Amino acid sequence: MEIASNLRSRIQEAHERGRRGEVAGLGATLAAANAKLDTMRQPAQQRSQPTDLGMPRMRA
Repeated sequence: MEIASNLRSRIQEAHERGRRGEVAGLGATLAAANAKLDTMRQPAQQRSQPTDLGMPRMRA
């Protein structure tokens, strides 16, 4: 994806400039982006389970 590619480019640039903190931050962002993309690739049935809301109650 374009986002991940952009982050990898920014990490490389920060590494070349010696910006260790920025490299670490962008690395964490890239890991989160990859996790989100992996979740989006899963079929909807695997991502969520039905939620039991119980029976509705009448209020007096």
